[in-house]
Amino acid sequence: MVRVKGGVASRNRHKKVLKATKGYRGKRHSTFKMAMQAHMKAGKNAYVGRKQKKRDFRRLWISRISAVLRAQGLRYSETKNQWLHARMEIDRKNLSELAVNFPEVFQKVVDVAKTTKKIA
Repeated sequence: MVRVKGGVASRNRHKKVLKATKGYRGKRHSTFKMAMQAHMKAGKNAYVGRKQKKRDFRRLWISRISAVLRAQGLRYSETKNQWLHARMEIDRKNLSELAVNFPEVFQKVVDVAKTTKKIA
């Protein structure tokens, strides 16, 4: 059986990981074993972060809308429920943009919620 030497493949694998960990502190950017651990953990954190980003933005949009509604003496949960009964299908992202950048348009959207009758 022929002896297979994996020097070229190993070197390429190492170079790929070390290139990805460029800029990390300490041995995490220069030693392959430490760099590999750091690279794996960074990938895991990036995966989790992509999920958390969605939650964080939703929370931000709700707090922006809620702040504007509170200034008018309204509560977010009740107003959102009235929009639901009025069949207003506008998402939280756009509502928060209206609340922050276009208050007069947002006020008209709030008026729709005020005029909607609650369904028991």
